[in-house]
Amino acid sequence: MKPKIAIPAATLTEATNVINERNAPFAPRPIIEAVVKSGGLPIIFPSVQPDLAPEYLETFDGIVFAGGADVDPTFYGQEPHMNLGMTYRKRDLFEIALLKGAVQSGKAILGICRGMQLINIGLGGTVYQDLSENPDAHLKHVQGAPGNLPSHHIDVDLDSRLYKLIGKHPYINSRHHQAIDRVAPSLKVAARAQDLVIEALESNDSDQILAVQWHPENMYKHYRESQALFGDFIRRSAKVAAKRHHTDNQNN
Repeated sequence: MKPKIAIPAATLTEATNVINERNAPFAPRPIIEAVVKSGGLPIIFPSVQPDLAPEYLETFDGIVFAGGADVDPTFYGQEPHMNLGMTYRKRDLFEIALLKGAVQSGKAILGICRGMQLINIGLGGTVYQDLSENPDAHLKHVQGAPGNLPSHHIDVDLDSRLYKLIGKHPYINSRHHQAIDRVAPSLKVAARAQDLVIEALESNDSDQILAVQWHPENMYKHYRESQALFGDFIRRSAKVAAKRHHTDNQNN
C-alpha cells in the first residue's frame, strides 16, 4: 500500500466575491505532484481547531509542513517585528498541534520553508522575524530568478543524513525573509548558506525529521537533489506505514 501523506493546507485569505472561495483551504500543487510521483498518497488537511489534531494522527504515515505565511511570533515569546509578514494564527495552532502529535507517534516529517521554521518553533526554537535581524545575512535570499530555477549554493554538513541525499554543495532556489535563529533541542543544523544562514535541519538522533529552507517542490521535475528529498521522505513514510499495518494485523 502507498504511504498516506498529510499536507496541512494554507487558507485563501484574499477578498473574493465567490462565496465558496472565501477562506478556502488549498495545498501547493507542486507538492501534491511530487508526493504522487514519489509513491505517496496525498491527503489535504484544512486548518481546524487544534484539539481535533489527535483525531487525524491515525490517517497518515508522513506529513509535509509546506511554505506560506510567517508564524505568529508570540509562539516563541516575541512581539511582531516591523518587517514581519502576514500571519494566520489559526493555521499555526493547528499545525503545531499536528507536529507535536506526529513527533510523539513516530510519523515521518518533511518541512519546506515556513514548514522548517514552524517545526523549529513548535519544538522549542526561534526564528529571526526578518533577515535584517541576522548580523551574518548578506546573500539574496529572495531570488529574482524564476522560482523553479536555483539561486545560490549551500554547504551541507558531512555528518548529516542530508549529505547522503544531496551531496556537499548543491545549488538551490530561495525565497524567504525569515531564518532559523535558536535551533530546537531535538534538532541539528544540516546545511547553511555561505553567509551562515541556516538552510536545513534534521533530527538529532533519528531519521524522523528533515526540513529545508528552500522549495524542492518547484525544482522536483528537473533536479536530482530535489527528487532525492521527496524520495527519502516517501521511503521514511513507507516504513511507518509498514509498521502500522504489522500492528493492525497483530491486533486482528
